[in-house]
Amino acid sequence: MNMEQPDMSQIASTAELRPVPPARVSDEPSSEHPVVFEVRDLDVFYGDFQAVRGIDLDIRQHEITALIGPSGCGKSTVIRCLNRMNDLIETARVEGTVTYHGVDLYGPDVDPVEVRRRIGMVFQKPNPFPKSIFENVAFGPRIAGLTADLDDIVEESLRRAALWDEVKDKLDEPALALSGGQQQRLCIARAIATSPDVVLMDEPASALDPIATLRIEELMIELKEDYTIIVVTHNMQQAARVSDRTAFFSVEVGEGGRRTGRLVEFDLTERIFTSPSEKETEDYITGRFG
Repeated sequence: MNMEQPDMSQIASTAELRPVPPARVSDEPSSEHPVVFEVRDLDVFYGDFQAVRGIDLDIRQHEITALIGPSGCGKSTVIRCLNRMNDLIETARVEGTVTYHGVDLYGPDVDPVEVRRRIGMVFQKPNPFPKSIFENVAFGPRIAGLTADLDDIVEESLRRAALWDEVKDKLDEPALALSGGQQQRLCIARAIATSPDVVLMDEPASALDPIATLRIEELMIELKEDYTIIVVTHNMQQAARVSDRTAFFSVEVGEGGRRTGRLVEFDLTERIFTSPSEKETEDYITGRFG
């Protein structure tokens, strides 16, 4: 099922819509997906510490984009800019431009709560609420006032997260009684229950065993038919298996050992892993760096 491009009137009723320029990836295939996020010259600070510098990215619809790189290179910082999660950190400051379907996400007329409804997030460790399985999935729709078809929403979300058959007879049981892999799929169901346009995943399988990891990867590939997915991962094999495009980040070490993340290379995943343009990317991919 192909989702229609979302109506942006709710996210920014008076924000100026701007055309989205072509992506920077060279030799692109002719059947390109439209740009969802356009990130330009992104700098993020925590107090006087600069976490990332000068990030440029184009994230395309119905693709999986992987962010890879060593610890401390700013991958999670960047992904949290895409749904304004960094707003919740008092010392955080975001500079540059992040547009979503052409709307400036940090414009004065943009509602960050609506941003987070449209751009869901799944975290590194499964974090189900201490509620029943049903109430975990129903939580977001209830907040959004979508109570008329709640049973259907919960079932459809659990089906899309490949969890329905395992939990359909115990929806009233505690979510915390599920296995780690089931909890993470429940968190994915919870994220998609509000019908987002984008799902952000910050190392969603790092706390899981190989079998549960494989199920999450298979689920990601299925979900990209309906959603745009951006995933942070330390697992390069995972990035190679599931993503369409890969961004490789590295770090610059400044005075006092402060580490600032930067984007080294962003390209189709096949090219990143077989013929990267930058030697630094090749060294990381082959294990000679990081």
